[in-house]
Amino acid sequence: MHAPAFFHQFAALLLGSERKQQLRISRSLTAAFVFLACIGLQIYAYRHGFMEVQYVWRLSIVILVNIVFWYALLRSGLNLRFRDPALTLPQVLAALTIIVYAYSVTGRIHGSIMMLLTLVQVFGIFNMSQRDSRLAGLYSLGLMGCAMVYKTQTDPENYPYQVEIAHFILIAAILPTISSLAGQLNSMRTRLQSQKNELAQALTRIQILATRDELTGLFNRRHMLEVLTQHQKRLIRSGHHRFCLALLDIDHFKRINDTHGHGVGDEVLREFAATLQRALRDTDVLARWGGEEFLLLINDTSPELANIGLDRARDMLATSPLLAHMPELKVTFSAGLTGYDDVEELSTCIERADRALYRAKSEGRDRTVIGDTAPSQVGAASTARLAAAH
Repeated sequence: MHAPAFFHQFAALLLGSERKQQLRISRSLTAAFVFLACIGLQIYAYRHGFMEVQYVWRLSIVILVNIVFWYALLRSGLNLRFRDPALTLPQVLAALTIIVYAYSVTGRIHGSIMMLLTLVQVFGIFNMSQRDSRLAGLYSLGLMGCAMVYKTQTDPENYPYQVEIAHFILIAAILPTISSLAGQLNSMRTRLQSQKNELAQALTRIQILATRDELTGLFNRRHMLEVLTQHQKRLIRSGHHRFCLALLDIDHFKRINDTHGHGVGDEVLREFAATLQRALRDTDVLARWGGEEFLLLINDTSPELANIGLDRARDMLATSPLLAHMPELKVTFSAGLTGYDDVEELSTCIERADRALYRAKSEGRDRTVIGDTAPSQVGAASTARLAAAH
């Protein structure tokens, strides 16, 4: 097994496969390395006569139990039941408790433990709110103060009150500063998240404007040409999945605008598009082609069968009013329908549908005319085109 693959499998085994859980577990294990360093410090203190062996064992066991407990909780996924899945505040409070205990049993080198106290606070400010950071600061300050008072009474040789007062003043100055920084970081995170959400919403709006018609919500002409190109490539590549194109035009739409106003005209366009979509299949694609014209892509069918969906839409328009507040307004449409041949350009097929639409209008409107299908071209040209696609 190659080394990268081995390390990838090991990381998946250690941290799991879910990205957010991996981040939470890795942060917890990073803090665990600090505690392991603390065990090393105890061994050093014992070897040089600064700590008694029973305290080394007790503190080491507490540290290892703490590491295993939080890792098991995070790795099992039980943390996901809590409001803060990272369990930052509980982990910080547990770490502070252990550090205060370590401060109380490390004798003459207990001053070095104070660095761990501030380190844990700093570790928490990136994930805790200002409220939680203040709570952790007050907890550590109060617990450390109690420990200092106790040790000056029980072990004044290693914990002289003059030194402990200096230590207490130092942490009393540092911890509120860290809490203040936590508040500023939390405000920055909130502001950045808000900006990120606004940018995401703006990007979504831009994408919609780039592909959708603002009035009807349908694909616009430019995006529809991209959709047609993809269907064309799919047909050439596969040799099946044929499709038809239909150009639709609302009959006498100018008269509607002139008689009822452009506001009603806009309503007609919106409701007409919605009615067509209800009548069509989910696989069919409708776009606003321009003005009162619509282009319809009908998948996997022949022109004769494609006409069934257009007749269904025509029946829906005839049996129920398009605008509920204007039941007397009847809307019809004319359509030119044709099948796409995989040896022709898309523009040729659209032009053929446009000619069929013109015939539908000239023959009295409110009807569908099926245009002549392009003659199939087989032989060398078709074979060469299919081969090129592969």
